[in-house]
Amino acid sequence: VRGGGSFALSQLTALVRRATLRESDLAPKYEKVHNFKVHTFRGPHWCEYCANFMWGLIAQGVKCADCGLNVHKQCSKVVPNDCQPDLRHVKKVYSCDLTTLVKAHNTKRPMVVDMCIQEIEARGLQSEGLYRISGFSELIEDVKLAFDRDGEKADISSNAYEDLNIIAGALKLYFRELPIPLITYDAYPHFIETGKIADAEKRLESLHEALKLLPPAHCETLRYLMAHLKRVTEYEKENLMSSENLGIVFGPTLMRAPGLDAMTALNDIRYQRLVVETLIKNEDVLF
Repeated sequence: VRGGGSFALSQLTALVRRATLRESDLAPKYEKVHNFKVHTFRGPHWCEYCANFMWGLIAQGVKCADCGLNVHKQCSKVVPNDCQPDLRHVKKVYSCDLTTLVKAHNTKRPMVVDMCIQEIEARGLQSEGLYRISGFSELIEDVKLAFDRDGEKADISSNAYEDLNIIAGALKLYFRELPIPLITYDAYPHFIETGKIADAEKRLESLHEALKLLPPAHCETLRYLMAHLKRVTEYEKENLMSSENLGIVFGPTLMRAPGLDAMTALNDIRYQRLVVETLIKNEDVLF
């Protein structure tokens, strides 16, 4: 009973949080670690953390590849996680760390996710086999290049891409190419364990806890995607895409395990499907 009570309370918390989210659609202040790389500076340079001179002829310090901060190697260990990525440094959209991308563009979620989902919903969710049927791969690659080149100005309208499966394919490709998956490597084992729980109520409680392990930008993007996929299932009679079918498609797209042997990875597929299926069905209480 106590477990059920705490879950009821967490449902209430989720509702309050959603109401707050609606009130404030401003970009949240996501925390981000610096992406330091050893760097050789030309001419005299001073550390931007301790203000002391950076001695030496080569590899005098480190430079953040995302915001350009220059510091001593030793200072880099104590610099706060306050990286503010700069668009001069963050050149790509695809294959770019999710938190880095949203901070660089000052958005709540990656623009690819928002724009593709809005385009799919505007054209109609009745499209048969939505997300299951593959679009033409060369055109999907074309959409990716458009986002990398033009960012939020990319044209993904029906004038540019008549086939909706190309837009759906570009969204799936975005998630597949993330260097850290939407359901992160660190959180992966907890989500898989959740998928193994037979009792539906206990699985929901476990999933609620597992979601707390995701970085805020990942959790917000997952929330938005699951709400969209829930709307897709509301047209199941027309599009034939149930939450189970979407779980099969999105399970391996949203979560992958680092360095698992082939047998374990194969065994995990059914739990990945179950996790995504449960997230879709219960998105209103989980987020």
